[in-house]
Amino acid sequence: MDPLADMHLEPLWEAFDRHEIIFHAADYDLHLLSSGHNFRPSSIFDTMWAARLLGESKFGLNDVLSTHLGLRLEKGSQKANWGRRPLTDKMVDYALNDVRHLNPLKTLLKERLQELGRLDWHRQVCERILRDATRHTPDDPDGVWRLRGHDKLDEVGLAVLRELWHWRERDALRTGRPPFFILKHESLCHLADQASRGGTRAVRLPPYLTPKRRQGVLDAIHKGLAVPPDKRPRHRRNSTRRMTRKELDFAETLRIRRDYRAKELRIDPTIIASRGTLMALGRTDSGEWSQLLPWQREILETPLPAGAHVPEASGESQQEFQLESENEAGPESESDSGSEA
Repeated sequence: MDPLADMHLEPLWEAFDRHEIIFHAADYDLHLLSSGHNFRPSSIFDTMWAARLLGESKFGLNDVLSTHLGLRLEKGSQKANWGRRPLTDKMVDYALNDVRHLNPLKTLLKERLQELGRLDWHRQVCERILRDATRHTPDDPDGVWRLRGHDKLDEVGLAVLRELWHWRERDALRTGRPPFFILKHESLCHLADQASRGGTRAVRLPPYLTPKRRQGVLDAIHKGLAVPPDKRPRHRRNSTRRMTRKELDFAETLRIRRDYRAKELRIDPTIIASRGTLMALGRTDSGEWSQLLPWQREILETPLPAGAHVPEASGESQQEFQLESENEAGPESESDSGSEA
């Protein structure tokens, strides 16, 4: 079904509503269906999350199909312009192949989850994805333009980045193109950094920009550089209080439990809880426990068996956790000794 065609799609949504819809990495597709068509499936099965809960370290669609069905898809049209009409035969084949194997893949993954007693874990994950991806929340106007890498810019760079982001949004609407097709996220931050260091003379524009877009970028940079100091955006600071030593010790206890069970289950530890979540759980006043799924909470609340061999965190993750703990610990926390088990 072509959503860009002039046709009534309500019968399609009614038909979909009678079925469990299969996705691979469902969140973005669900967001588009909800925001563009006001459609929310009654239930979903996410094959990517099924693979992750089975402990697979490579969980792209091609990797999962190769592992379970011995198939390898041609992905050449993945970054094609899907706004063009008519679609090429190659693009149509790509679109069909992207979904035609999901049903047999779901059957195999579901059987394996059932064998390992993790099918209910998957159900909980899918329910959360469905809820979060279809929740209509207003955009934060001071946050939407803060792309990855913005934290390394000074205030002048932030002002330029903000103007570049808004220019790109307007150009995307004007041309009907995805914003990252016009200028990549990292390019926006790079241009903002160049401009903040040396003005427009230091800016090196990508050679593929059309003359109209080159002028648009330069105009946005000029506008950002002209923002008065008192009107420039500021970096957002974490306003949470420092953790006490007791809270830090408890967060470390949770990390040990998480890593022990993850090794036992042969899954990625971050599926149970990320490093940031563990730090938040360590705070006695965070309320973060209510955000966990029941199976995640059960794992973290259950003490390790007596005499259990505790695995050490591997390399960088352990170093990062310890560093964050040291940064969180204030002078007042040093005397607060002891830990909770």
